[in-house]
Amino acid sequence: MKRPAVAIVGAGRVGTALAVGLKAQGYEIVAVTSRTRASACLLAGRVGAEVLAPAEAARRGDLVFITTPDDAIAGTAEAIAREGGFRAGQWVAHTSGSLPAEVLRPAAEAGAIVFSLHPLQSFADRETAAELLAGSFFVFEGDENAEELARTLVADLKGSFWRLRSEAKPLYHAAACVASNYLVSLLHFMKRLAVRAGLPEEQIMPAFLPLIQGTLRNVLALGAVGALTGPVARGDQETIRRHKSALDPEEWEIYRVLGLYTLKIARDRGLAEEKVRALEEILGGGKNA
Repeated sequence: MKRPAVAIVGAGRVGTALAVGLKAQGYEIVAVTSRTRASACLLAGRVGAEVLAPAEAARRGDLVFITTPDDAIAGTAEAIAREGGFRAGQWVAHTSGSLPAEVLRPAAEAGAIVFSLHPLQSFADRETAAELLAGSFFVFEGDENAEELARTLVADLKGSFWRLRSEAKPLYHAAACVASNYLVSLLHFMKRLAVRAGLPEEQIMPAFLPLIQGTLRNVLALGAVGALTGPVARGDQETIRRHKSALDPEEWEIYRVLGLYTLKIARDRGLAEEKVRALEEILGGGKNA
């Protein structure tokens, strides 16, 4: 398959990662457009592209990636379509994890082949985004006529390819948010408790990192059920009560909800039912219960 000329609509972290990654694999990035000219110019300078208005940028591309925030994808597609930016035989994709390719209907109505291709990766900043993209899993959804191209793109980016049904995307994206966003929340919560315990703030993350990494290694090796350790796994009521007494009401609410879910894993792991019921009684109530 001949490599298509690529236009990027949205020069944020994902757009930057794709443009830089594809450029490194020999794709021509012909145009970049973005909400601010400064961000468009920054990316265009990195990949040797022109900075153009959205519809003109789309017209230049054989493959158009709309990499705007989710709530702007449909409106961006509509605006480009109104100005004649899409054409028959062109490929148009977005990179949202939760939205279907259907939001690109204005492009499809112009004859373009539409799909979504979501990189299962977290991009915290533009500088490291392209490095993280290589080797990621990519989830494809949309027109089956785009699958060959999508597979080629993913292979060129040294990634792995998954195909997903449109209706499954919200659940898939919820899983991705738990794995990435809520992991950050858990680590923030951990740090809050450690600071309150009097540990030196600047040493907390380095100190807990071996524990975190060891847990991840265990999950990879043994699965989540096999990797579970700690007071819930062994049905240790007194330790949970001591935790409860040390936590403020907000902290306890977070802890107990996590504990109740962890108890489901402990049950799957074989925790005796009487111990499960005893922990359910402790974890099921509020701070003063």
